[in-house]
Amino acid sequence: MKMNPLGRTGMMVSELCLGTMTFGTQTSEADAHAQIDMALAAGVNFVDTAEMYPVNPVSKETVGDSEAIIGNWNEKTGRRSDYILATKHSGEGLAAVRDGEAISSKTIAPTIEGSLKRLKTDYIDLYQFHWPNRGSYMFRKNWSYDPSGQNREETLANMEDCLEALQAQVDKGNIRAFGLSNESAWGTAQWLRLSEEKGHPRVASIQNEYSLLCRMYDTDLAELSVNEDVGLMAFSPLATGLLTGKYQNGAVPEASRKTLNPDLGGRHSPRVYDAVDAYLAIARKHGLDPVHMALAWCRTRPFMASAIFGATTVPQLEHALRSVEVTLTPEILEEIDAAHRAHPMPY
Repeated sequence: MKMNPLGRTGMMVSELCLGTMTFGTQTSEADAHAQIDMALAAGVNFVDTAEMYPVNPVSKETVGDSEAIIGNWNEKTGRRSDYILATKHSGEGLAAVRDGEAISSKTIAPTIEGSLKRLKTDYIDLYQFHWPNRGSYMFRKNWSYDPSGQNREETLANMEDCLEALQAQVDKGNIRAFGLSNESAWGTAQWLRLSEEKGHPRVASIQNEYSLLCRMYDTDLAELSVNEDVGLMAFSPLATGLLTGKYQNGAVPEASRKTLNPDLGGRHSPRVYDAVDAYLAIARKHGLDPVHMALAWCRTRPFMASAIFGATTVPQLEHALRSVEVTLTPEILEEIDAAHRAHPMPY
């Protein structure tokens, strides 16, 4: 398993990261623990979660359950020091957590304490803000994104307030590093500028959606990542299962995500299945499993820190882990680029 730097933190993370958002709903605690065991045995040293997890659905009753399942594994095995643990602070608009209260110095300390308690650990390696208080163009909001209602002074003042609170948590030993999620190039640049001016925790990573079907990161954020050493933690690298091909021709496998979330978070569209067909054809031509091709492609991106993939079942995890054995040739990469030009932004 290849290791990549996590920003300028000195920590090294595996090219694949185990995502845990189904732990507690679609994935039982026993299966979740088996997945952590299997991932670490395969060389994965990076596990990502969030206080709002599990999903499908998100509810007040289950908030924190994924962290608690990981915490029980930590307690049972005593192996907390064997991996890099990332979690996230929910924010504005998610009624299930703190009634949608925005991220601020008021919320950071108690939220971290809650995560530490559930995770049964003394420290969090990477603490991420799940989305910006000012809003985000992620999750299909890009089609009508309008930042003109933002208040720049309020945004920057909140960033400074949060960075001071994060520094206090670093000083206490509760967190080691700070990351963003669902962020933009401008937002990340401001976090970086303020942290460097004030000597506060520097952004180590950005967790944004990225896959063969969703490549918004390829322009301004790619440049920022490379020049500022802020790597991408790609979520949904299999596009919620679309890139496996299992939903082609109207198929909806039993117990799949589409049975719980029919529009796949806005990814179901009239054009997406033609795009998937194009990538499946490339995989067939070269004798590749489409899951392995999609994950191996992530490794070729110059800004990639780690691709976060989730597995509902242990066999799915075992299959995905074999992607590290696949290397894509220049010919395959050229065909992927051609497919992207033919099917840009399919959802």
